[in-house]
Amino acid sequence: MEVYNFSDSNSLLNSFIREIRDITIQNDRLRFRRNIERIGEIMAYEISKGFQYKKIEVNTPLDVVEVSIPDEDVVIATILRAGLPFHHGILNYFDGAENAFVSAYRKYKETGHQSFDIHIEYIASPSIEGKTLILADPMLATGSSMDLTYRALLTKGTPAQIHIATIIASRQAIDYCKANFPEDKTTIWAAAIDPDLNESSYIVPGIGDAGDLAYGQKI
Repeated sequence: MEVYNFSDSNSLLNSFIREIRDITIQNDRLRFRRNIERIGEIMAYEISKGFQYKKIEVNTPLDVVEVSIPDEDVVIATILRAGLPFHHGILNYFDGAENAFVSAYRKYKETGHQSFDIHIEYIASPSIEGKTLILADPMLATGSSMDLTYRALLTKGTPAQIHIATIIASRQAIDYCKANFPEDKTTIWAAAIDPDLNESSYIVPGIGDAGDLAYGQKI
């Protein structure tokens, strides 16, 4: 299983990562959402480099030219709600893709934020049978939400290829996904990989709660 960590190399993407991490900038919700979206656009472009392509002929005003275009059926699946701007960024580049949405959330136990289960309440998805599945979630903390989302989507078919797309991942989540996803057809794409989780399983240094930063605090 290949893991791509964009922060290992210098690129413009690192500027957007800096802004979504910076507490003096990130509370501008519009700017936060747009930065998440732009990271999704860059990641979609990088993911596309590994696709299968086919050649087609295009008529220009002066001649006919041969162009290579992607030859894969793509489904972008996103975990609500923090994933929406990330999803939109990816969809901006895969504009012909089908879309799936899953509601997955942490249900905390009486002991507080130190103990929780992941619950899935809602799924809307086309068939993913034989297609290229992009699983998008901006924060990959433990990996369990991503795993449960994937298991839920398997009720809609078995994908040919799986791309896990995330912005900030913990090292623990990367290891979890490597252990629980099909090794021969899964690729992990992360804008940055952070070293730790705190006692509440939030990524450290991370960015905080991506959903709250994008859409406001929930009660």
